Amino acid sequence: MNKKLNFQKSILAALIVALVAAALPLTSALAAGNNEISNDRLEALWQKMLKRYERVGKMFDNETKLIDRAEEMIDRLKQEGKPTAELESALKAYEDALKVAHPIYESCKGIINSHKGFDASGKVTDAEQAKETVKALAEKFGEIRNAMDGTGKALIELMKSIRDQYKPTPTPSGS
Repeated sequence: MNKKLNFQKSILAALIVALVAAALPLTSALAAGNNEISNDRLEALWQKMLKRYERVGKMFDNETKLIDRAEEMIDRLKQEGKPTAELESALKAYEDALKVAHPIYESCKGIINSHKGFDASGKVTDAEQAKETVKALAEKFGEIRNAMDGTGKALIELMKSIRDQYKPTPTPSGS
């Protein structure tokens, strides 16, 4: 049971880190030598963006797990007569952020499906359009990052803190 919980925590933490990494804008990569970027570089950026899109999607797919865990913790704390306001507030902030970020993520599908400037295999067909496509997707990931505003990470850290704070003190064996 404990190994499963640790595994779930690790996966959840990895997803949050992936979201943050996925949201980092690539505009600086495009700005450096904006007219000089090679097709190979554009194709590599496109592949990175597609992978980031998948990682962010996995985070959204697993959002209910974090919410469920937080709700379970709140219920348990209430049963034990412990304060829950801070955790409830963090959970609400996370849920509110998801409501804003999820439609932005969904809007990325249109950019990916049209893949202007790229063919179906990710090869550049029009460098200018490809630059705009990569830039537009990077901007969307930036919007997602801004919408989430670290709420997932804050919720996870608070849950860890509460878990550590209310962890039963071990009794010495053999006493």
